[in-house]
Amino acid sequence: MAKIIDGKMMADGILDTVRRDVAAFRARCGIAPALAVILVGDDPASHVYVSRKLKASKRVGIASIERHLPSETTQDALLAEIDALNIDPSVHGILVQLPLPRHIDAAVVLDRICPSKDVDGFHPVNVGRLSTGTQGLIPCTPLGCLLLLESVVQDFCGLKAVVIGKSNIVGKPVALLLLERECTVTVTHINTRDLPSIVSIADIVIVAAGSPGLVRGGWVKPGAIVIDIGINKVVDKDGRSMIVGDAVTSELEHAAAVTPVPGGVGPMTIACLLSNTLRAANMMTAGRSPDAQGAQPIPRAG
Repeated sequence: MAKIIDGKMMADGILDTVRRDVAAFRARCGIAPALAVILVGDDPASHVYVSRKLKASKRVGIASIERHLPSETTQDALLAEIDALNIDPSVHGILVQLPLPRHIDAAVVLDRICPSKDVDGFHPVNVGRLSTGTQGLIPCTPLGCLLLLESVVQDFCGLKAVVIGKSNIVGKPVALLLLERECTVTVTHINTRDLPSIVSIADIVIVAAGSPGLVRGGWVKPGAIVIDIGINKVVDKDGRSMIVGDAVTSELEHAAAVTPVPGGVGPMTIACLLSNTLRAANMMTAGRSPDAQGAQPIPRAG
């Protein structure tokens, strides 16, 4: 029977630590770390995600600033909003909720955020630091995946890891994190030829393809670990809506450990976002420049 990696329980532990450290920050600095969240438009899923982030911020004592802009907001107006937050010393983290309306270039917007306040870890400067192993702020979902893995893996050195998904947000950064742990990493995607045979040699499978039920039990070797990042809304045979991952968990009893959907990676993403916000606040109040972040090693669980 595969071990179920409880992401919610681990995220709660991280949030408890962040809450304690936020209290210490307030006592030392006289202010709370502050996270600004910008939402453009009325995408229902985005509203849910932002609500969860703001609720978690309140739970740990991080001040939250919400900027809800209409869907017709111009790109220049959004960039001006970011510029104002960049120079505001009371704001320590900035997050622009994706996706953005089609008339706005997300790459331009994300590049505008000051790297030292880029708590999502999407700015090219932070991506570059991650790729050289001297990171700034690490993307939240990949960091959450790594921490989940560290709860069940004692030694990563030499393990074969297969990442399904090549996005800049998840697939590529999680591959870099695994390389830093001395894994042998293969990055694949939905169009990779003979994908099942590639997955079948993996000790670690991380799937973020956005394809419900893609990874079947027969793809995964006994004793492998499966981290499922997929969040897919489907309708069952009785017409009921449900959330499923990219892997068929019911077929993975022979795996060593798997993450559930929901309750696996999702809670860790928010916990890592708030941890990043606190880290950014500590960096700023210590008077360190963004470039100084590169001197810090990639954090490890425990």
